[in-house]
Amino acid sequence: MDPLFTPTRLGALSLKHRVVMPPLTRLRSRQPGDVPKDINAIYYGQRATDGGLIITEATDISPAATGYAGAPGIHSQAQVDGWKKVTDAVHAKGGLMVNQLWYTGRFSHSSLQPDGLAPLAPSAIAINGTTKTRTGEVVPFETPRELTEQQIGAIVEDFARAAANSKKAGFDGIEIHGANGYLIDQFLRDGSNKRTDRYGGSIENRARFLLEVVDAVLTVWPADRVGVRISPFGRDGDMHDSQGFAVWNFAAKALGERGLAYIHVVEPRSDKSSDTNALDPNVPDAAAELKEIFGGPLISAGGYVGDTARATVLSGKADAVAFGRLFIANPDLVKRLRLNAPMNAYHRPTFYGGAEAGYTDYPTLEDVQRQVA
Repeated sequence: MDPLFTPTRLGALSLKHRVVMPPLTRLRSRQPGDVPKDINAIYYGQRATDGGLIITEATDISPAATGYAGAPGIHSQAQVDGWKKVTDAVHAKGGLMVNQLWYTGRFSHSSLQPDGLAPLAPSAIAINGTTKTRTGEVVPFETPRELTEQQIGAIVEDFARAAANSKKAGFDGIEIHGANGYLIDQFLRDGSNKRTDRYGGSIENRARFLLEVVDAVLTVWPADRVGVRISPFGRDGDMHDSQGFAVWNFAAKALGERGLAYIHVVEPRSDKSSDTNALDPNVPDAAAELKEIFGGPLISAGGYVGDTARATVLSGKADAVAFGRLFIANPDLVKRLRLNAPMNAYHRPTFYGGAEAGYTDYPTLEDVQRQVA
């Protein structure tokens, strides 16, 4: 039996197969307002399968959370209504959908902030590099403002409010975005967190914000419908930590004690910017180590193809595998993996922003067969 097509459970989420669609930022919400629209419902509906899990693109929990023009939110009634169309489309195909909650922190720019001020972060340390303004101008990253403890508490409340809005929008659960150099990740690592209060210094202090966010979300959702995504080897946004893997071991243990549905671990690819699908063989196996510490289900993501995903499930180091770029280009990816069928090639220039092209117009196997006939 194909290991990718055996049932499993992620907390309360009962999956008929182990092929997961991970969060994939596409920047196609309706403007102004960052509202999910009909084309988003079509896109996710195309990729939904009976008993399969879809995780939304990262979704802003508040106006100040945004770091990219065109990303959707979950902090207004219009956004809730827009997402309800999306969850309805996924549920109509028998799929499950969880909403990934996001705060970008120092990745943002003042032009994207509701008050026009520099974005907020754990410490006033700028990312080395460039970003885009709301109008698309390429500029250096700004030095962020250091969060006060009162502001930290307000953001924790925003996560809880976004979790409640997600329930109203019909989602089956929540994933908290703690990966890829965004705000929670910025708190976790001492390269971006130089605080001297109770949110900085020791590993326990740096993990405090993550755990406060989780505990706030758990006042809205049961633990078995909440997951967390982390990227221990992620380097996006100058991320690094002087204590290596220790912070992730601490976080995995603390999350496991809360009985969460799953942790979602981003494995490092050999070359993230390339179109090859290859895990980096020169780093530790994050999923294998963290699954044992966490003690619950784990989703592994990063550079997988069918054969490597099957090997990962068979090894027991992950309960499900997420396929990113392959899901972008193959709306019927689950069927193609089941049949070992050829895959569509993805088109990088249409990953972010735009309309139907590179979003809802990738052909299915049936489309290709009709064209050949």
